Amino acid sequence: MAVEALPGLVVAMVANFCWVALDQAGPGGVERLLCTRRTRLGKSGQTICVGDRVRVDGVDWAQARGAVAVLEPRQSLLNRPAVANVSLVVVVVALAEPTLDPLQLTRFLITAESTGQPVLLVFSKADCPPMAEVEAWRNRAAGWGYPALVISSQSGMGLGALRERLAEPGIAVLCGPSGVGKSSLLNGLLPELTLRVGAVSGRLQRGRHTTRHVELFSMASEALVADTPGFNRPQLPTDPAALSGFFPELRHFLSQGSCRFSNCLHQGDPGCAAGTTWDRYDLYTQCLADVIAEAERQSRASGRPELPGLRQRGGRLEPRLDPSLRQGSRKRQRQEEMSEDS
Repeated sequence: MAVEALPGLVVAMVANFCWVALDQAGPGGVERLLCTRRTRLGKSGQTICVGDRVRVDGVDWAQARGAVAVLEPRQSLLNRPAVANVSLVVVVVALAEPTLDPLQLTRFLITAESTGQPVLLVFSKADCPPMAEVEAWRNRAAGWGYPALVISSQSGMGLGALRERLAEPGIAVLCGPSGVGKSSLLNGLLPELTLRVGAVSGRLQRGRHTTRHVELFSMASEALVADTPGFNRPQLPTDPAALSGFFPELRHFLSQGSCRFSNCLHQGDPGCAAGTTWDRYDLYTQCLADVIAEAERQSRASGRPELPGLRQRGGRLEPRLDPSLRQGSRKRQRQEEMSEDS
């Protein structure tokens, strides 16, 4: 008689294994199983991420071991760090130590926006810079479309407001550069965790990696939060035309009016509804240049000389004009009129 696979949630990934929290405890009160992945999942190209709903079979209750046999459909996926079924993406950056880089912050926000889930921006280490600088960053982020929380793990500033947001049902994931204090925030919210933290490199002013794997922790009933390893260069989308959708201020501009051309890349061309005076315009164009450069590299590698819908002009790529919008030559128009008269 076949034994039905047990439902559970992947709460941690360690090397080639995953920890699965069972929906119901097994014999002896076993609540978690250390699992491998069935070969057929790998052959079908299915990868397991923290946050995945799975079914486990081949359970050895004495050793608390099993194998993931079924991967349930995902509602959402954050690619880096890899967390499935995310309901809130919390981007954490430090106001000091390491120095806040607006371009790096923008890339993290783009990564968060790409999930299609709500995004919460958190400024950590708010006790380090002058309060005027803290308020300036809070106001600037609000102009980008992100009402930010200002947090200090040392003084406890803002932890209550963050705790309320993370206590909402679902999976929230903390992501951001190394050394910004993600693990320190969780220690402040959940003191029983005692997660390892590290200092910032004095010479490079970069964070040192202290979190080595993604793991879910319980904040409240049905509310989980993922601590993730830091990294310093988030990936960008591959489609240049999709980039504008990940900027809330650009979405606002485009909701108020349309650009002259439907394939506008919002680089300040005539008829662009966004213009060039918004705060993150330079950051947007830098990201766009990186996306286009990567798209060109992939296009050359695939044997296609040009990107679809784009052409090279004046040292940059711009949308290719729709042929239906091109104005015919006056000479041809006169010739056609003369032929009709005759």
